[in-house]
Amino acid sequence: HLHRASLLLPALEAALANFSAGAAGGVVQPVRTVLPVPRHGGYLGVMPAYSAADDALTTKLVTFYEHLKDSSVPSHQATVLLFEPSNGTLKAVLDGSVITAKRTAAVSAIATKLLMPAFAEVLCILGAGVQAYSHYDIFTELFTFKEVRIWNRTKEKALKFASSVSGPVRVCSSAQEAVTGADVIVTVTMATTPILFGDWVKPGAHVNAVGASRPDWRELDDELMKNSVLFVDSRDAALTESGDVILSGAEIFAELGEVLKGTKPALPEKTTVFKSLGMAVEDTVAAKFVYDAWSAGN
Repeated sequence: HLHRASLLLPALEAALANFSAGAAGGVVQPVRTVLPVPRHGGYLGVMPAYSAADDALTTKLVTFYEHLKDSSVPSHQATVLLFEPSNGTLKAVLDGSVITAKRTAAVSAIATKLLMPAFAEVLCILGAGVQAYSHYDIFTELFTFKEVRIWNRTKEKALKFASSVSGPVRVCSSAQEAVTGADVIVTVTMATTPILFGDWVKPGAHVNAVGASRPDWRELDDELMKNSVLFVDSRDAALTESGDVILSGAEIFAELGEVLKGTKPALPEKTTVFKSLGMAVEDTVAAKFVYDAWSAGN
């Protein structure tokens, strides 16, 4: 039901705007609770949300493990529980991994639509995991790029990515080669120290920073963080969870929802960074979309 994540865009745009509207927007969502699993180097995240506009109530349970010995197990695994808001009954248990991959890429696409330069020709993806595929799918569906480049720490995964997606992709031997001259950059890595540096980035480019979801993890260096206009999904979350934001001391210009509401400008002529941490309300909207589509089919 989420084969085309672009179908989610209107609902996600509304949810982001409602979130940034505060109490009036009807989104109730705490910053996610993250429980460390120190013996195994993992984390369990709990992400509940209610959206009044959708009358939808969910919680997502997500585990993420930094360096797994067994590479057949995904670094992130998730389950979404969908409840009946009027009485609290559990209505559905959904595969949260697909929902997470698709809604994250869809929100990056919303940010890109608002913030990318006018004549964007080159897309660069750093990382070749699940999020790289979901971002490639929606970005090539919504936008027209003359060239798509990929870099991954292990080249085999980048080559596998290039051979399994629908269009031509140039595999680059270094992150710098991939980034140089790119108009839109997506970072979807498990990096804990910067892999993208400001002096590589073309002025006016747009960066979607999706990895590094812990306060001590980085994907972007200080120069890029401080010399770009910084957009986030949630100010509170970014200041609690994002090492790129916290450790660089970069100033947050706006939430994406504020741009969608028209209370803050998009500034596509500037070098922009969208730091995506993912919000529970995004899972709520996506889970309701899937459940409603499934219900209609039955």
